[in-house]
Amino acid sequence: MSEWLKAYRENHADFDHPSGIDALGSDPFIAFSKWFDQAASAQEKEANAFVLSTASPDLRISSRILYLKELHGQSFIFYTNYLSHKGQDISRQVKVSMLFFWPGLMRQIRIEGRVQPIDAAISDAYFASRPRESQIGAWASAQSAVLPSRQALIAQFEYYDQQFPELVPRPPHWGGYRIVPIKIEFWHGRSSRMHDRIIFEKQDHTTWSRYRVAP
Repeated sequence: MSEWLKAYRENHADFDHPSGIDALGSDPFIAFSKWFDQAASAQEKEANAFVLSTASPDLRISSRILYLKELHGQSFIFYTNYLSHKGQDISRQVKVSMLFFWPGLMRQIRIEGRVQPIDAAISDAYFASRPRESQIGAWASAQSAVLPSRQALIAQFEYYDQQFPELVPRPPHWGGYRIVPIKIEFWHGRSSRMHDRIIFEKQDHTTWSRYRVAP
């Protein structure tokens, strides 16, 4: 492992891809959409994957990879099990952070905000669009609960597969959240660690300040 880390440490890649950071404009959501589209066009794998970090009541931080499902107005939407570890954290502490990283473009976007559940009707519509196997999985998995074995999980899947031979309803413990950002940072890697960092910070319901910070 140490040899691998040494190789990474000594790999001084040329980060001087065209930044485009000065063309972000004044609207962080338009800027996000532009960078996201460029990441998808550049065939970044899982361009909609992001790290969600949450905090427990005793300030233990947890992070995991999720998928962004929609950018709706001025909020970012994802879906999960409400009873999962992250769901429990969110129920007690609504402040969270998101992180998108697109290494091929040497770009990342870091978002701080507050999370809230979305309307049940929106969750119902999205759940209905999922593959049947994913719908059954949402019933079968008591996410983050201790399992005696993988076979026990498979048995639960088979049980619910039989319980719902046709339409699969959305489980009451599964649905969507929206993250409403209060701060969004756009980062672009440059050579000699002279990176570009632009921050948008919310001032009121309609106004965002924009400023550059040192790398």
